[in-house]
Amino acid sequence: MIKAGIIGSTGYAGAELVRLLTMHKEAEIVWYGSRSYIDQKYASVYQNMFQIVDAVCLDDNMDELAKQVDVIFTATPQGLCASLVNEEILSQVKIIDLSADFRIKDVSVYEKWYGITHKSPQFIEEAVYGLCEINREDIKKARLVANPGCYTTCSILTAYPLAKEGLIDMDTLIIDAKSGTSGAGRGAKLPNLFCEVNENMKAYGIASHRHTPEIEEQLGYAAGREVLINFTPHLVPMNRGILATEYAKLTRDVSYDKVKAVYDKYYGNEKFVRVLEKDVFPETKWVEGSNYVDVNFKIDTRTGRIIMIGAIDNLVKGAAGQAVQNMNLLFGLNEDEGLKLVPMFP
Repeated sequence: MIKAGIIGSTGYAGAELVRLLTMHKEAEIVWYGSRSYIDQKYASVYQNMFQIVDAVCLDDNMDELAKQVDVIFTATPQGLCASLVNEEILSQVKIIDLSADFRIKDVSVYEKWYGITHKSPQFIEEAVYGLCEINREDIKKARLVANPGCYTTCSILTAYPLAKEGLIDMDTLIIDAKSGTSGAGRGAKLPNLFCEVNENMKAYGIASHRHTPEIEEQLGYAAGREVLINFTPHLVPMNRGILATEYAKLTRDVSYDKVKAVYDKYYGNEKFVRVLEKDVFPETKWVEGSNYVDVNFKIDTRTGRIIMIGAIDNLVKGAAGQAVQNMNLLFGLNEDEGLKLVPMFP
């Protein structure tokens, strides 16, 4: 049985980790970390866990936690994991970090986009970017996994096969993405109040969203060259889900069958990426509560462009589900253990 500890267990991503790991046959949570609710019963914070989780919340003492568990999940704001991790801890335990601390290989880029000084840059190079469908074999050997962000997971997987095969002009790639409000976290913020979000839709982080360099870096690896994109996120009045609509110029004339074969080449054997049937396009409701990524595309012969669309649940495949998928790889389990989640509908 894998013993797991969660630092940040009372945020939305942390709570989703608790839900998934509680149902996992090969794992048990022994540390519910939460700086805001120390000594309070976890079920008093999330009443849906009444008579399911009896534990109380503990602090974020990673040194002590590392002595008690096999894997630590850090579902915390940027900067915390980097400030806590050290060589002694990594020699004892696997760490899956849900923040951005180890996702970007160039520390100066991280510090520019996140506006903080990185506290442990010596571990950036060895950290493995935990997008399982792309880095599966490297993840299996890792001590430190950088769990991708929600916008990035959806955006990268939607375009990855075509970037890898050189079918799109990366200089023309535009990503327009929409997210439910849980993506902004559980903290009380004026822009996230019901009256601000309900019956409203807005773009934010325009030309400046901090997930941009992460998407650029990973798609750059796929394309074999530096990539710059336009990425515009939007907040929509729903709890969960991300829909990314991506546009790019095709590098040559291709048929539907040719593009479909490319997607099938990369995703045909993947457990969690579903390439939809022709002219059926992803919707967030079709993946809600699951670890699936739904993708599809449409060739616009009139403009010579291709439109790629992807959908995920931002709290599952975009955060906690992907983290559990990474844990399964780290410990040699079936990749879908604890993640055989049928999407909820309606």
